[in-house]
Amino acid sequence: MRSSPHVFTLRQLQYAAAVGDVRSFRRAAERCHVSQPSLSAQVIQLEEQLGVQLFERGSRKVIVTTAGEVVLTRIRRLLLEADDLADSVRQLGDPLAGTLRLGVIPTVSPYLLPEVVPELRMRYPELSAVWVEDKTGTLMDALAEGRIDGALLALEAPLGEVEHEVVCEDPFVLAAPPGHPLAQSTRPATAQELRGADFLLLDDGHCFRDQALAYCASARGRELDFRATSLSTLTQMVAGGAGVTLLPRISLPVENRRSELAIRRLESPEPHRTLALVWRPRSPLGPSLRMLAQTIREKYEAARLRLGDALPAARKGAP
Repeated sequence: MRSSPHVFTLRQLQYAAAVGDVRSFRRAAERCHVSQPSLSAQVIQLEEQLGVQLFERGSRKVIVTTAGEVVLTRIRRLLLEADDLADSVRQLGDPLAGTLRLGVIPTVSPYLLPEVVPELRMRYPELSAVWVEDKTGTLMDALAEGRIDGALLALEAPLGEVEHEVVCEDPFVLAAPPGHPLAQSTRPATAQELRGADFLLLDDGHCFRDQALAYCASARGRELDFRATSLSTLTQMVAGGAGVTLLPRISLPVENRRSELAIRRLESPEPHRTLALVWRPRSPLGPSLRMLAQTIREKYEAARLRLGDALPAARKGAP
């Protein structure tokens, strides 16, 4: 390891990474909470010290050079290691103090967070959990780049290499308008009954859509042209008689609180998703995130017992 000082600073690397992310010096300065002239001067100094031009400056946009793409990849890796160093030192003190940036998918956040957030505040008063709602692919990109520390999502989605702690298994149910032929039985719905049924599903990008679509295809159901952006829109369309759908059972206390939908279980083995808190492999925050997942699991179980059969039983521990 060299003993001479480096010609660049972590702050300069952060500025360059921000410009590379947003392709704008103005927006990068806003992200870094610094003036644009100061950020521009530091990036120019970094380029001079490295002896390579990272960006082409145009009047309307910034283009990352070929060399810049290579260097920025290394810069982001260094910044991620620096973040991990700071996190690991923090773990030596109070592992659940400071700020944790957590992602959550839209088909989970409205149903778990109202229960979980107050509990986290009560149990860990020194912890500031900042939640970001987005689709799985976007959250996994943010996790890989170090913009969030963990994410609450379904393990069935393609996640790559992650560590995780399971929160619960969330079965799917059939939701139909009360007068629909599929609403006339209380028995678990069979695939044969669903053959030819008109299904409403979520829009592309939702991992729940992919799982529901796979089940509908196996049952030979038909997907309608309309695609909802949220489960709330989906339930309103079904309640209005536009078709039937699949819902994660965790959503029922919110989405069917007025009992506008007829709900049926699906025949065994029930399709389901496994909700878990995931994080980067070897992250120093792993122990803290496991403790958070345990708290979320306990709160989920308490809500399930309080609401009765509206929620499925949680599965203890991680596989």
